[in-house]
Amino acid sequence: MNIALYGKSFSESFDSSIQQLVLKLEKAKCKIYIYEPFALFLKKKVKFNTEAHLYNGYSDIKGKVNYLISIGGDGTMLNTINLVRDSGIPVIGINTGRLGFLSSIAKEDVIETIDLIFQKKFILEERSLLKLETKELLFGELNFALNELVVMKKDTSSMITINTYVNNEFLNSYWADGLIVATPTGSTAYSLSCGGPIITPESENFIITPIATHNLTVRPIVIPDRYSIKLKISDGRNKRSLVSLDSRTLTMNNSIELCISRANFKINFLRLEKENFFSTIRNKLMWGLDKRN
Repeated sequence: MNIALYGKSFSESFDSSIQQLVLKLEKAKCKIYIYEPFALFLKKKVKFNTEAHLYNGYSDIKGKVNYLISIGGDGTMLNTINLVRDSGIPVIGINTGRLGFLSSIAKEDVIETIDLIFQKKFILEERSLLKLETKELLFGELNFALNELVVMKKDTSSMITINTYVNNEFLNSYWADGLIVATPTGSTAYSLSCGGPIITPESENFIITPIATHNLTVRPIVIPDRYSIKLKISDGRNKRSLVSLDSRTLTMNNSIELCISRANFKINFLRLEKENFFSTIRNKLMWGLDKRN
């Protein structure tokens, strides 16, 4: 079995757990691939008894790796999307961050989790992504996002106006600090903090959520993800705005039209059989917290 490891850094409190992970994989005679920048960090933390193979990107692991283990928080988990893309490689996250909503495996459960993977006692969850298309080829070939696309004013000055179209039909002009187009996975991220609804991962929808809208009658809206969305920013006092796909952000001219649709591939998340989406939102987000429960 070939296993890829990806991460950035983690605190000393996780050294022992990650060492156990490596020893477990080596004992099972797994071929270990390590993201090269992460390998430099691991050398100071973990002892390897067998030689690991280094990789730097998508082409280095496509067709070569059975699973990818993300070591970090939810941000690290999001970064793995750029590595696996349409390869179909299942991703599982060991949480060394804070909340760990996507990266859900606690350090105490690392060995048990690897055993369950070897025994194939898990569920593969397909997560849909959104795709951004522009004439200017913003973001190049990394024009997709697992959580959301966000367009936002560039500084603390006046709000922007975002004219929004669904299937080329006018939806609304949002007078706001910005606008979020979120996937079901992204419904528990930035969109949630701006008042958007939670929807289950298998829901085939987009959520359009305004950020600090200056209109009491405007609320988030859910639409099928088979629809296309077009955003046009009205020129105002500022000629430039920010646009982001998950954690990647660029400055763009307001003349650029943003065309959003569902990506033509999905990401596989590996979920243990004992876990489910509803237990995660109860435990991680305190959803439905009530002393009567």
